[in-house]
Amino acid sequence: MTQFKKSIITLSLVLISANTLAAGFQLNTQSAAGLGRAFAGDAVIADNASAMARNAATMTLFKSTELSLGAIVIDTDVSLKNNQYTYFNGGGYSTIALDNVEDISGINVAPNIFIVHPVSEQLTVGVGMYSNFATTTEYDQSFAADLFGGTTKVRSVNLQLSGAYRLSEQWSIGGGFDVIYGQGELYREYKAAGLNEDAPLLDVEADGITFGWHVGAMWELNPNHRFGLSYRYSPMLEADGDFTFQGAKVNNDTLNLPLPSMAEFSGFHQLTATTAVHYSAQFIEWSKFDSLDTDTVGIFKQYDWQNVWHFAVGATHQLNQKWTIRTGYMYDLGAVDQIKSITIPDSDRQWFSAGFTYQIDTNNSVDFGFTYLLGKDTRVTEQQFVGPMLVAKIDATTRANATLFGLEFNHKF
Repeated sequence: MTQFKKSIITLSLVLISANTLAAGFQLNTQSAAGLGRAFAGDAVIADNASAMARNAATMTLFKSTELSLGAIVIDTDVSLKNNQYTYFNGGGYSTIALDNVEDISGINVAPNIFIVHPVSEQLTVGVGMYSNFATTTEYDQSFAADLFGGTTKVRSVNLQLSGAYRLSEQWSIGGGFDVIYGQGELYREYKAAGLNEDAPLLDVEADGITFGWHVGAMWELNPNHRFGLSYRYSPMLEADGDFTFQGAKVNNDTLNLPLPSMAEFSGFHQLTATTAVHYSAQFIEWSKFDSLDTDTVGIFKQYDWQNVWHFAVGATHQLNQKWTIRTGYMYDLGAVDQIKSITIPDSDRQWFSAGFTYQIDTNNSVDFGFTYLLGKDTRVTEQQFVGPMLVAKIDATTRANATLFGLEFNHKF
């Protein structure tokens, strides 16, 4: 149990330092079809089994057992420019200009699999496995401000167990539990002369498990118009163990890590026999993430993040019996407020998405989705203290763009 709790603590340190594709360290990679419409309407659209990831209540729309299996490839481009690094040189402070840094995130793959099974006309159950976090930020060893950059790698797998029940022709409800396994690596070191050069500030390799739950509802006005509402609860993560911070090791402490809860509303409207429009609004309670603290050390990292929304609109058009095309747009607000970091180049983002479904035969289909994610230039000033002493400061402009490709196979039994 002690080793398990230690893993949770070190994993938490990795997560809050990660660069991901949505506000804070949230990641949207549940399905290729959803990717192709910028996840607009995904809490109510049920075109394949991955629908359960956004709203379990949508499982009552399935008439037979269905399987969805796929992956999303994430090519993230994080860059730093206009960099100025100030550090303590033993007797005072020196300031140097750093070269621009490009492509420090690389390519990640987020697989997913979902199975939905109707038990009766009223009851449906489902199980899904997909990635919550899949990101890499790795600065070159020659980067002088490695104290702020270094290496951050995060992977996670979410096992979702859900059930849904049809209350009437118009109303369905659903809910279930999430078992989340995560692993990560984080490394930071000092490179300032006179300050124990090349000694690790943080050196973490970790994995761990935590738990959450979700509920949802769906209202079908008629076969062509329906609405969905879902809520996913994330608890305060309290864990006991040992970790290294600022070169010092703290034993048997308790880390308190607030995680955001999320709510999503979606609508779907079949306007004609071949064309539908859909939309979503998701609220993420990032204001819970105000600081990171332990019972012994107290607050050692202030964040003061803000609550955020993302808004998405999309359309789907069936060309013929074989081909369906879709498109979407999302505006995603950044969670980071006044306190910024070069390892969390968070900003408002725009998603430009398109995709298609090819119907192989009655029981088999393939989805493809593409998104170009465009971030904003963000000016960052980040400082590092050891006790009351300012060790170093970096001023830089960050930008995070990304290209995502998704492919998914669907089968009806």
